[in-house]
Amino acid sequence: MKASQGAGKGKRVMGGKPHEGGDGAGAAGAAPGAAPSGRIPVPRSAVRLPLEVSTHLECKWRDGKFYPARIIERRRVDGGAEDEYEYYVHYRKFNRRMDEWVPLDNFNLDTVCPPEPPEPGEGGRTRNQKRKVDDDHSEEEGEGHEDFDPQQLREHEEFTKVKNIEKIELGRFEMETWYYSPFPPEYRDCKKLYFCEYDLHFFKHRHQMLRHLKKVKLLHPPGTEIYRNGNISMFEVDGRKAKTFCQNLCYLAKLFLDHKTLYYDVDLFLFYVMCECDERGAHVVGYFSKEKASEEGFNLACILTLPAYQRRGYGKFLISFSYELSKIEGKVGTPERPLSDLGLVSYRSHWTRVLLNILKQTEGTISIKDLSDMTMFKTDDIISTLQHLNMIQYVKGQHVICAAPHVIEEHLRKCGSAGLDVDPTKIVWCPFDARADYQIVRG
Repeated sequence: MKASQGAGKGKRVMGGKPHEGGDGAGAAGAAPGAAPSGRIPVPRSAVRLPLEVSTHLECKWRDGKFYPARIIERRRVDGGAEDEYEYYVHYRKFNRRMDEWVPLDNFNLDTVCPPEPPEPGEGGRTRNQKRKVDDDHSEEEGEGHEDFDPQQLREHEEFTKVKNIEKIELGRFEMETWYYSPFPPEYRDCKKLYFCEYDLHFFKHRHQMLRHLKKVKLLHPPGTEIYRNGNISMFEVDGRKAKTFCQNLCYLAKLFLDHKTLYYDVDLFLFYVMCECDERGAHVVGYFSKEKASEEGFNLACILTLPAYQRRGYGKFLISFSYELSKIEGKVGTPERPLSDLGLVSYRSHWTRVLLNILKQTEGTISIKDLSDMTMFKTDDIISTLQHLNMIQYVKGQHVICAAPHVIEEHLRKCGSAGLDVDPTKIVWCPFDARADYQIVRG
């Protein structure tokens, strides 16, 4: 998801600059004069243009510093000379959301390491390409793909290696995209898409979107408003009843989520869309989805806060809201796996904050089952969170919580604020009746 800044290797800003320390120095342990990839750069006089795909070299980031990078793809510059190319680069050891198109001038051509020739009988792969998947990636990039084997991860990255849409305009915001999204073929060569902020229809040109906007009558998501507090509203949208809206929401979300499969069949899902409301209508800021009938007890399938609205506590609000619905249902819930890097950080922060506040206020003993009944957290999530905090031990066949007051206070400080609070008294909602819906579908 991705609703708060993740904690990863080195320092990073979500969608921001790569880790510090990348001032052009080679990798630790590399030979003198070696490029970041560990190979010896070719002399400047031997560099041939245009540069080949899979070339390793240093590339200038937006902060003016050079970082190790690898060329993923290249294309001719629109309106440029025949031999003028721009290059799609991946900054090594960093998340793919930072990949971008850059001109030749951004490269340090003294650090060029051309791609290695493929080895015979290895399907065109070089020796380096046969190394484990994370050789050229950070630990973060594998997160959200734990159920992929190395070959599947390679295929996924090959298919989605280049962002097909570079920017979107939604309402009064323009946002740079992070990942590939499988839009219909006629939209895949657009550098920028324009979304109607009410029904999420998308267009190649702004004047098309504005013309469409004049015809829009419904100025909020096509569902039932189940929560309003101040200018914040939540709408429940049924994927079967508002299929186009929900599919467009999935297209939009996939631009900022790398770890989720895009479901074209949205009939089986409910979408809980968060909006900021003003005199112009309800403006989508984020959402979470859930299966109508989950056998595994998932209370959330996918979650996203749009980049323009991040760092306002909305992601924490959405997580908290999903558990408030679980309380009304009377069912223990847990998010669908795998979680993204940002999603895991957000959930762990939420679990930590809620559990420790209960422990802080509780006198005497309390069991894992008691905590689950109070929060509707799955017991596995409670145990893993307390283990992460080193606050639980397994003694004589049962888990024992060890929570000294000063330790609780320290962890509460580290996990940050609760974000925007959910007021349970303002939720007007009835759990989804799968049997009744099935009867309606059958006619």
